[in-house]
Amino acid sequence: MLSETNLQELLDFRSEHPILSVYLNTDPTLGTDAGYRLELRNMLKSVDLAEDVTAVERFFEHSYDWTGRSVAVFSCAPAGFFRAYPLAVVVKSRVRINNTPHVKPLVNLLDFYGGYGVALVDKQGARLFYFHLGELREQEGVLGESVRHVKRGGASSFPGRRGGSAGRTRHQEELVEHNMKDVAEFASHFFSENNVRRIVLAGSEENVSMFRGHLPKRWQSLVMGSFSISMNASKDDVLSHTLEIGRQAEFQSESRLVESVITGAAKKQGAVMHLDSTLRGIHDGRVQTLVVREGLRSPGYQCQGCGFLTAHALGNCPFCSKQFEQIPDAVEMAIRVVMKQGGEVEMLQSPDASERLGDIGAILRY
Repeated sequence: MLSETNLQELLDFRSEHPILSVYLNTDPTLGTDAGYRLELRNMLKSVDLAEDVTAVERFFEHSYDWTGRSVAVFSCAPAGFFRAYPLAVVVKSRVRINNTPHVKPLVNLLDFYGGYGVALVDKQGARLFYFHLGELREQEGVLGESVRHVKRGGASSFPGRRGGSAGRTRHQEELVEHNMKDVAEFASHFFSENNVRRIVLAGSEENVSMFRGHLPKRWQSLVMGSFSISMNASKDDVLSHTLEIGRQAEFQSESRLVESVITGAAKKQGAVMHLDSTLRGIHDGRVQTLVVREGLRSPGYQCQGCGFLTAHALGNCPFCSKQFEQIPDAVEMAIRVVMKQGGEVEMLQSPDASERLGDIGAILRY
């Protein structure tokens, strides 16, 4: 399973020898093992890296169990480098050869499917889930004191009691409040330990509202939405609802981000659009958030001295006077540089946001 640490290792790895990157869709609902093996062989036919091809074929023949929905493999035999990451989400099959691993699809997956924390709550406890890249990574439960429901009038019908929720005594309300506080505290630790990036709440509208009110503001700010579901729901049902909530929230977030890029670029303040301007911002170390249309690929050039990226052939580098080297994908390299600089990368999934942006842009730090 891919982690942020794994991605960082791939970002840092560079070799003077070619690196073979292979992505293979192995979704069992869309095809068979035999069909995917044939697709792999066809993809590797044009690869003139015998040792790496052998290493990849050996992995699929002896190590891969074909239960995942896709897999990413990276090989550089002369450097003794081989990594394979089975994935629970689908990626498009492809082969890339470069002196760095092809990480753009993984960045896209982590951006869209990474770090979901889910709290399914009722008045007595909660089931907590951590989903990463479409797979359940952690699950815990917490149970408070039992809350018995009375089968008579509201709390106001009891002598000496006023207000309260219908069918619940003051003692029961205090018990619910106590349980919710304990569950929220337990959930906060769970979210922190798993480094969740987004939170989805589940349960009845009343329970979700009460629980959210007890969460620290740090976690409230990460709540993307909520849905109603039984406390006995399967993890697959919880995941399905969670990803749909995440997809809708992600589309809304992308729309707002693209609007900020378009507005800032038009005012020439705080944002840039199009490849050349974005690459210049990256070289200056000003990119806070790189915004890229999913699937964008563009050949380019990189200075062999200072690393300046450009989409067009130039004589010598305007910054250090060194010569340029042609690279197969300037977008891929731009993503790597921004992430190593500590910036964020947003890979657009929304067709509407992608159409409005065009290709690539960035929010600048200053």
